[in-house]
Amino acid sequence: MQLRNFKPGDESGQAHVYNTAATRLPRFKPATVQEVQRRVRDREFDSGTRLYVEEDGKIVAYAAFNNNGRISHPWCLPGYERCAEPLWNAVIEAMRKRGHAKVFAAYRDDWPSVHEFFLRRGFKRIRDMVNFVVDLVEMPTPSARAVNTISPVTVDDLAAIFALAPEIVRAKTPQELEKHLFHNPYFSADSLYALRGRQDGQVVALGIAVYEPTYADPNAVDSAMPCFRLGAFGTEGMQAKRIRGLFSFLAKPGMTLAGFGMDLMGHAAFRLREYDDVGCLAAQAPSDVPSLLNFYERNFRRQGSFPVFEKTI
Repeated sequence: MQLRNFKPGDESGQAHVYNTAATRLPRFKPATVQEVQRRVRDREFDSGTRLYVEEDGKIVAYAAFNNNGRISHPWCLPGYERCAEPLWNAVIEAMRKRGHAKVFAAYRDDWPSVHEFFLRRGFKRIRDMVNFVVDLVEMPTPSARAVNTISPVTVDDLAAIFALAPEIVRAKTPQELEKHLFHNPYFSADSLYALRGRQDGQVVALGIAVYEPTYADPNAVDSAMPCFRLGAFGTEGMQAKRIRGLFSFLAKPGMTLAGFGMDLMGHAAFRLREYDDVGCLAAQAPSDVPSLLNFYERNFRRQGSFPVFEKTI
């Protein structure tokens, strides 16, 4: 048994292992060689984050992790299940060497056998990521209620934004948050807008509305897939699903949160009504932030969700 990192040419072997090992799981979607190639050709791909077991010149098992701490299940061809444990241990050791203190996994809610693998190794189910949608025609028109003044956002607002809801944002520093919000290749800083305090002009709530015509229709995707939605606060640093018409917001918990959220949501709808191919707003919220989850539960229609498992290593 040879345990090694990725090398060019492994794409077809990886797809074969996954498609064979996972084929009986509910709502299984086969991986294609082209999908694997697209990921490994990304300029940020790190070959050290993907490990393979090779026997007699063929790949029989693989596992992967991301630099954000996400870890995969070790997938093995039938008859090679013995490779799972050494492969898993090698992945954990590689993550420790890179300084990871916590790791997490996210899979479909209807894959209990995969959940059990992580639970047996000390992972805890810490939250569900819940997906939502609301049709624009179901929302009140922006003129139906008085709203707070909406203003653009600049890098000078980063400190105030970072302090809004640290229990949600995954960026560890204002610099990481700046990279995500202001230098993101998949949405522009113009997607951001803010409500400000009347006395000091500081940001008291932040909204985002992501529009790109090539992004996926939220009513057409499988909302139970373990996909973090691009632009949703709390998904910073994640590989994310690009959704057309994504809305998200940050505000401090309290009595003002719902009002701020409605103002920001109304502005998102106002922005997106000019596009003929956007008939709804999409959203995603974590179940362990009740103030945000309650807002979306009241004002959106719940779609699917998926669990997130976490462990300190």
